[in-house]
Amino acid sequence: MARSAVVEAAAQLYRALDQLAALPGTPALRREQIELQVALITPLLHAKGYAASESKAAVEQARLLIDQAEALGEAPEDPLLLFSVLFGSWLAALNAFDGDAVGKLATQFLSLAEKQGATIPLVIGHRLMGISLAWTGDIAKGRAHYDQGVVLYDPAVHRSLATRFGQDAGVSILCHRSMALWLLGYPDAALADAKQALQEARDIGQAPTLMFALFFTSLTQIFCGNYATATKEHDEIIALADEKGSLYWKALCTPMQGHLFALTGKASHAVQRITSGIAALRSAGTAFWMPLHSSYLGRAYAELGQFDDAWRSIGEAIDTIENTKEIWFEAEANRIAGEIALQSPKPDVTKAQEYFERAHAVSHKQQAKSWELRASMSLARLWRDRGKVQQARELLALVYGWFTEGFDTRDLKDAKALLDELAA
Repeated sequence: MARSAVVEAAAQLYRALDQLAALPGTPALRREQIELQVALITPLLHAKGYAASESKAAVEQARLLIDQAEALGEAPEDPLLLFSVLFGSWLAALNAFDGDAVGKLATQFLSLAEKQGATIPLVIGHRLMGISLAWTGDIAKGRAHYDQGVVLYDPAVHRSLATRFGQDAGVSILCHRSMALWLLGYPDAALADAKQALQEARDIGQAPTLMFALFFTSLTQIFCGNYATATKEHDEIIALADEKGSLYWKALCTPMQGHLFALTGKASHAVQRITSGIAALRSAGTAFWMPLHSSYLGRAYAELGQFDDAWRSIGEAIDTIENTKEIWFEAEANRIAGEIALQSPKPDVTKAQEYFERAHAVSHKQQAKSWELRASMSLARLWRDRGKVQQARELLALVYGWFTEGFDTRDLKDAKALLDELAA
């Protein structure tokens, strides 16, 4: 595991557990069995996937062994073993995306961490709470937990825990905070966190942490319009995943490559990449990010004139958001639906406006200023085309005027150009 050889690590741990199972049960051997079973969780997460059947089975078996030991009065001496199991359960819920379960498990983890008062579980607990809140739509509260995690994180103490909790906690928190900052309307701060996270991941030299950092920072780069940078990061993930036998990270990256094709006028390539990526992720039990993937797939289908497929895809995105509570993408999914309505052979202006207004209302409620800016631009263009130029200008100016940074990023440059046009 120290060398990021996740497939080989899992194989050795399975062999060790098989050997233990053939020996007479003693308290010492039961403790060893728990330690090995917990150690098995992390390599399986990266080799098979966070919600894969093998990963979930390893977590469930570890929890069973701990419960049996406690019933015998042999509770593990290392309190982090139970936290590792709780972390694995939370990861499975996150990647299958069950918003209610994610929140409950994160709350359970942080409550136990606060009860014990130890720094290590507190760092992980704030990480879990921040992620759970942000991806279920409470972005500002999520960001507050990220901030607390950053303050508590000590590289000298916590970096060695990367093999027990998926990735380095500090890198993970910075990556997720980067996304939260972009959503909240702070692109420059988001890019600064992304840069720091990637540099720290390279310094650590653990492949799962680096793949994680490359994946999340590429998403920030995509949303900021830095497509060439994101493409390079995706290429690096694929190469590293192939080297380490990490099918999960390769599958996770594939639809993201499709997003870049969709954004750069290569719709047919986008459809191929996104559909193959979605299939690979679903086979690994992963539903996280599906609203994002389905929305970009719908956008690509619309560009190809395949509107039945476009409406099916965007409908799946919106239904998934409602059913799983992966609410962070709700505004953008509705905005893309509005754009599809306008692209259709018989443009439905009324339907488009309803989607845009929904996107605007949701983003405003979530304090997601970057989504609100996009929704405002879509509404402003629609109103401009219907002769409501002043109304369009006032709407967009209000949102654009809120921003204090990020004026070199793609969305803000597009907004400024549209405002100039509306003022002419």
